[in-house]
Amino acid sequence: MTSSVALPNANSNVTPFTVRISDDSLEQLKALLRITPIASQTYESSLPDADRKFGIRYDWLLKAIKEWRDTFDWRKYEVYMNTFDHFHMNIDDKFGNFHTHFVAMFSRKKDALPLMLLHGWPGSFLEFLPTLDKLRKRYLADDLPYHLIVPSLPGYAFSSPPPVDNEFGIEDVARVMNQLMLNLGFDNGYMVQGGDVGSKIARVMAVKHDTCKAIHINFCIMEYCPDDISNMDCSATEEEGLQRGREFLRTGSSYAVQHATKPSTIGFVLSSNPVALLAWIGEKYLAWTEEDPPMSLILESVSLYWLTQCAATCLWPYRIFYTPGVNGNPHNMAKYKIPASKPFGYSYYPHELYPVPRSWAATTGNLSFFRAHGKGGHFAAVEQTEAFLKDLEEFVQESRGAAGFDDSE
Repeated sequence: MTSSVALPNANSNVTPFTVRISDDSLEQLKALLRITPIASQTYESSLPDADRKFGIRYDWLLKAIKEWRDTFDWRKYEVYMNTFDHFHMNIDDKFGNFHTHFVAMFSRKKDALPLMLLHGWPGSFLEFLPTLDKLRKRYLADDLPYHLIVPSLPGYAFSSPPPVDNEFGIEDVARVMNQLMLNLGFDNGYMVQGGDVGSKIARVMAVKHDTCKAIHINFCIMEYCPDDISNMDCSATEEEGLQRGREFLRTGSSYAVQHATKPSTIGFVLSSNPVALLAWIGEKYLAWTEEDPPMSLILESVSLYWLTQCAATCLWPYRIFYTPGVNGNPHNMAKYKIPASKPFGYSYYPHELYPVPRSWAATTGNLSFFRAHGKGGHFAAVEQTEAFLKDLEEFVQESRGAAGFDDSE
């Protein structure tokens, strides 16, 4: 079931969109996969499958390339994507016009609550399709309790890239995403959910934009410990998570430093050949999940990045690591403490990259909703879709009144 409902009070800059990659692009991808040379096997790429401390294994990469080249059918996934409603919106901003792609499910209910879901890197709108799929199987458009908006961030997938003549960061994206919701007619308010980079964008939206009434995140990165951790209780599970987080910072975060300090160089590398992109992104899907995801999921995600040529244009979030005065900089978290008046929810997954304890997260806002899970990693909406959706629905239900949404409207 896809929504045939007219967009609620949307302006005229919204147009329907169909995902359709050209045959030439698909043929070029297959050709590159056939002719790309692969590095020789080394000690580092030959460790047992359970030990990937040096990165992608040689035999995994050969298997992935073979499946991508010989059996992976992009058109099959494209058909599935198009069972959802896609749109483009032109958003006027101080840095120009942003041609923004989003997937949406709109309700006919007058009191349906607007909810935006935000991805990060190396994610995309694809992360949230399992969640939307469960909702459309559960509800008809007549009684869907939400308007769900899943955008592609600027520079990702089918959205236009950031400007080439201006610095562009989290605050700018938050402004564009807020405008998207206003242009859709949700000027009475909306809620936002985010993971990875999306969690930081969501935080800025909650702090800087009054129409963002509540925020739920499953990634609460804090580049430093709270000032007074002596009085903060942590469970044994949370202590184990912190230890894993410290190990991630020590041995797993070099990619982020490269993205942050030399995004131009790594952008050229990742855009030069699909095998390079597969190794770079595939490693993250294997390392950042509790259980290895299906090969098809990895290939679909990497294909989207390659076929939309966004490997270089999506790296802008990482420059903030070394830019003073912006969200994400280690010395600037306090600037984006969520206002106490806005409901703040946090779902804890133990195999997140750096699973921040409940007591730590509570220092960044009025934590009114918390759920701890026994399973799940960085891609929670994919890894634990049912739990992710349950948390989201419970947060919306519990926070609706406090956020100022009147069920009687």
